[in-house]
Amino acid sequence: MAAEIIDGKAFAATVREKVAAHVAQLKAQGITPGLAVILVGEDPASEVYVRNKGKQTLEVGMNSFEHKLPADTSEAEVLALIERLNADPAVHGILCQLPVPDHIDEAKVTNAIAPEKDVDGFHISNVGLLATGQKSMVPCTPLGCLMMLRERHSSLSGLNAVVVGRSNIVGKPMAALLLKDSCTVTIAHSRTRDIEALCRQADILVAAVGRPEMITGEWVKPGATVIDVGINRIPAPERGEGKMRLVGDVDFASASAVAGAITPVPGGVGPMTIACLLANTVTACSRINGLEEPEGLTA
Repeated sequence: MAAEIIDGKAFAATVREKVAAHVAQLKAQGITPGLAVILVGEDPASEVYVRNKGKQTLEVGMNSFEHKLPADTSEAEVLALIERLNADPAVHGILCQLPVPDHIDEAKVTNAIAPEKDVDGFHISNVGLLATGQKSMVPCTPLGCLMMLRERHSSLSGLNAVVVGRSNIVGKPMAALLLKDSCTVTIAHSRTRDIEALCRQADILVAAVGRPEMITGEWVKPGATVIDVGINRIPAPERGEGKMRLVGDVDFASASAVAGAITPVPGGVGPMTIACLLANTVTACSRINGLEEPEGLTA
């Protein structure tokens, strides 16, 4: 039996509806959540991503503040902007689009953002809080994955979860979130021995390694839930010379014949990232104002 396809676009639309409803409640109390995005330089992919963030922020009723800075902007100028945004009561969420130019220290910029406004969940304080099971701002992509897993399973408690990838952005926080929901968690990576056998033990398999179609159906336990975080561009000669197509870290054709449920690429995890950024912003706004957090939008 073919796997159930987990529709990330539809799920993200539901998340945005919940965000919009909570924004409306906040506005009724005279509070409008605000998201500030900093973009340094003119990376085309980042520009598209920032534009989509701004559009969706406005669509759910929040304020959007975009700060587009030249590539030669100094580190001191970026840090000064963050300091102003930290102090601005109209701004409840701040993110600096990565990567930044080489002359700017990425860690210094990330940790300059006030932890309570760190809607990317990358500040060292939020990383530490998440790792120790405390309330924190959670990175958007792992949060989206967790939401979809909770929707798929009535309970994650006791399930075997394997996360392939150990990045600070996805792999490590994903493992922390699964542990918090009482999964038995293993992180696999490039040095893991007999990784195929390890993956075949997983009730939940999260692929976040950045290698196109690395995980095949032979790696998947029958009936497992497969979350494919990877977004890779590979040549597509069948579409014409120089054409490319998007694939995940999972070989969808073979894995979907074995798994119980699977996210496609595109249309799976990707749409959830911006939706969860909006969720984090409304959560931050609620916490900053000492109000009830939105239901179903946090970890």
